[in-house]
Order: sequence, then structure tokens, then C-alpha cells
Amino acid sequence: MNLNILRYARAASVLTTAFLCNAPAVAQVANNETPPALAALPSLTVSRYLGTWYQVALFPNRFQRHCVSDTTATYQQTPDGGLSVANRCRQTNGQWDQALGQAEPVGSLEADQLKPAQLRVSFLPAWRRWLPVGWGDYWVIQLASDGRYSVVSEPTRRYLWVLSRTPRLLSTDESAIRAELLKQGFDLSAWRVHEHTGEP
Repeated sequence: MNLNILRYARAASVLTTAFLCNAPAVAQVANNETPPALAALPSLTVSRYLGTWYQVALFPNRFQRHCVSDTTATYQQTPDGGLSVANRCRQTNGQWDQALGQAEPVGSLEADQLKPAQLRVSFLPAWRRWLPVGWGDYWVIQLASDGRYSVVSEPTRRYLWVLSRTPRLLSTDESAIRAELLKQGFDLSAWRVHEHTGEP
């Protein structure tokens, strides 16, 4: 079994158990209390979300540390109504790595509308996905009106991914995303831009 797929599988478990020791990426409000619970978008049109997204920024995490550039995520709808996801990145050794996973709705999915915009994702082998562990939260918390960028996180705010339909994020979009994330209670000191080389 590909060891990098195991990393992604462990990552899904990390997202749900949130056992990492480093401090959560949550901004403190003036009265020294944590901000309100994070909310996903109330709905998401699934067909518009399908296809390939470029990871343009993120909060660095353990399970992607081997990915140095060119990370993409490609979503396709499966016959059973779920979603398949293929994550691809260039590793430190210059080689490509790919992990295949499955995403399932947390709420309702009717007439192409996911309500709320919450999925659970697993990169475990297909024969082990019936287990209650190994699934991670995938919440769409921002989405451009024309779908050119998306921001994904989970309830603890420890993890953040900024996705774009193009390898580069417009500076105006980055400013708008960051401003909204601050309103949503994120500490952006961990923000890192992810490189795309344009190499095949």
C-alpha cells in the first residue's frame, strides 16, 4: 500500500479527533473568549463544485508535509450520489503523489444542493470505509459568487485550505478571503501560499 495514502488516511482521523498538540488557529476576541462556532455555507451546488481545484494557500499540516508544490484536488460525482476525490501533489523528491478518496454529504443532498455545505472525507482503502473512524470534516466556509475560489476548513479551525480554479489567486481575492477569515475567527499567522510551477 502506498505510504502516502496511509498519511491521508491518518489525516482524516486527525481532523475528527484533533489531537495535535500545537495551539489551535483561532483568534481571541477582545474579552479573551474564543469566537463563536464556525459555520459552513448554508448550501452548495454540487455540480458547480466538481472538477479540478488548485490549492493556493493553506495552514501547513503533518499529512501534507511531503507536498512541496502543485497540489490539486479533483472532484467527480459517483453513481451512488457521493463524490470521489483525487488529491495530487509534487513531493520533495520531485515525483508526483496521488491519493484517492471518497466524500459523503453530512446533511441532505437533493436536486444538486448540499445543505449545509459539509462533507466527510476518507482516504482509507474502499474496503475499510465502513468503519466509523478515518473520516475527516470538510466544510466549505467561503465560495466566490462565480465559483472561482473556495475556502475549506473544519470545526476546530486548525486546518485551512484555499482553493482556486486557477494556479494563482488574485491579490484582491486573497485580501477578501483573509478579511472574511478574520471575521470568522481565524488566526492567519499560519497562512502559507502554495507554489504552482506549471510543470507537467
